[in-house]
Amino acid sequence: MPKIKMPRSAPSIDMTPMVDLAFLLVTFFMLTANFRTDEPVTVDTPSSISDIEVPVKRFIQVTVNRDGFVFFNASGESTRQQMLEEMLKTYKVTLTAEQKKEFLKMGSFGCSMAQLPQYLDMSPEERKELGKKGWEVPSDTTRNELRDWIRFANTASLAQGQIEFKDDAAKKTSEDLDVNEYKPKFILKVDGKSSYASAKRVIETFRDLKRLNLYFVTSLEENPYNRNNPD
Repeated sequence: MPKIKMPRSAPSIDMTPMVDLAFLLVTFFMLTANFRTDEPVTVDTPSSISDIEVPVKRFIQVTVNRDGFVFFNASGESTRQQMLEEMLKTYKVTLTAEQKKEFLKMGSFGCSMAQLPQYLDMSPEERKELGKKGWEVPSDTTRNELRDWIRFANTASLAQGQIEFKDDAAKKTSEDLDVNEYKPKFILKVDGKSSYASAKRVIETFRDLKRLNLYFVTSLEENPYNRNNPD
């Protein structure tokens, strides 16, 4: 009886479902990702052996660049909106709706209240150049606008944190909610080549406000003790 020859053919796999899944994942990450804002200041932080992570959920940050100029930032759109309105009333500065919208979406900034309208009308590239030309948040003894930014940001962030804490407690998302996690953390980021006087001026501002629980941002280096004692 003759043998029946089966036709040989290469196996085929339908890749359509996998391609659809890949596009769905890409779309998901694009819609849920928080894009990093373009910062007007670049800082080369000093190194240390500390491996404590700086909190990023709710923070108030002051940055001092290499030339000793001061920049300010605070997280949370509601916090930024409330502190901005307080600063505008205190210093009697007027912003347009578009300028306020621009302020809410940008990161760190370095200018006085009088310069703020002009600063908000500039492009990110132009703001970077101003950071090298002496534009900063005033923090000297005669005109310490930095103190007011920190004060109003802290008040706004505390209020917003309390609202979020109550909402999470009502939802019972966790049995071990820590109210301290909803309070703002104060961060100081100083360039390693900046003058000590500039950093001291900012530290004294925090001290005047009785905010001494500062996180100092550094670059991590290897602990020599661990290198010599691997066990």
